[in-house]
Amino acid sequence: MKWTKQKVNNLFFFLGVVTVMVMMFTFDVSLVELWNHICHAGYWFIPIVGVWFIIYAINAWAWYCIIRSNKNPDESVSFLRVYRLTITGYALNYATPVGGLGGEPYRIIELSKNISQDHAASSVILYAMMHIFAHFWFWFISIFIYLVLVLIGDLPITTTIAVVLALIFALCLLAFYVFSKGYRNGLVVKTIRWLGKIPGLKGWSRRFLERHTETLRNVDEQIASLHKQNKRSFYESLMLEYFSRIVQSLEIFFMLLLFGVDCGGGPTGLLLTFLHSILILAFTSLFANLIGFLPMQLGVQEGGFVLSIAALGLSAALGIFVSIICRVREIIWIVVGLVLMKIDGRVSDKT
Repeated sequence: MKWTKQKVNNLFFFLGVVTVMVMMFTFDVSLVELWNHICHAGYWFIPIVGVWFIIYAINAWAWYCIIRSNKNPDESVSFLRVYRLTITGYALNYATPVGGLGGEPYRIIELSKNISQDHAASSVILYAMMHIFAHFWFWFISIFIYLVLVLIGDLPITTTIAVVLALIFALCLLAFYVFSKGYRNGLVVKTIRWLGKIPGLKGWSRRFLERHTETLRNVDEQIASLHKQNKRSFYESLMLEYFSRIVQSLEIFFMLLLFGVDCGGGPTGLLLTFLHSILILAFTSLFANLIGFLPMQLGVQEGGFVLSIAALGLSAALGIFVSIICRVREIIWIVVGLVLMKIDGRVSDKT
């Protein structure tokens, strides 16, 4: 069967619908309890969901910087289209295992309608790298946020916590080294060759390289050129991706305020609460990404929230509430992404 772009689009759409159904039926609470949690959130539920309009806009801007770094006058794509593909891509990422890579193939297919396939592939790969790279910077800087809060007596430090922070520190340094090598020399060809060392994939790796050697090398060249020749676009994209994590912390911040957790109130108390929100997001995202092979990270995200919130001396009930509301928010944005996918597909069919 020949796979057309429309058939691939329908496959992704079906995958997303299945995801929403699975997520709806895998809550650890009854529908009555779920509704009670949403009612408890009240009007705070609007900014909790609405802040993601801003987060996705920042993500899209970071990706747009990478796309524009390749100054080809014959290629153009609007920011609005990049914004739509960003939302849809992340909606598909929630649905798939192996670190949430389902959105990347879809983005390449759709973006190649506006720019060359090589440029589309390289920009998507570069953005995925930047997204992960920013995660490591977020975790790295969060270590020092925690230590500062320890110094002012706001948070405790134990041997276990010290060991965990040291391991995260070492992991981040290793990641910085790997990414620096990848940005300087490209990594697509090397990754395909590395996959060929896995039993059962040697033949596939060799055939894939033989058929797509030139394309893969072009992608690697574009990856390397962003860091070497377009440093402004590189660092602008990195800073935007990092800033999106800070904005995402507002989601947790709103829920802490909802439960009356404000560290005494006032400007100082609110600042401390927001820093706690950053640490909760950092620990939870690290935990979820380390076990990212689970579809939709079922149970992983919830466990991460409970553990990270408990580590800051807050109640486990608050952790459960935060995880449930975040899961509901994910479902809402998956639905938004699926709707945008079908709208985008129909518009493309008419043009």
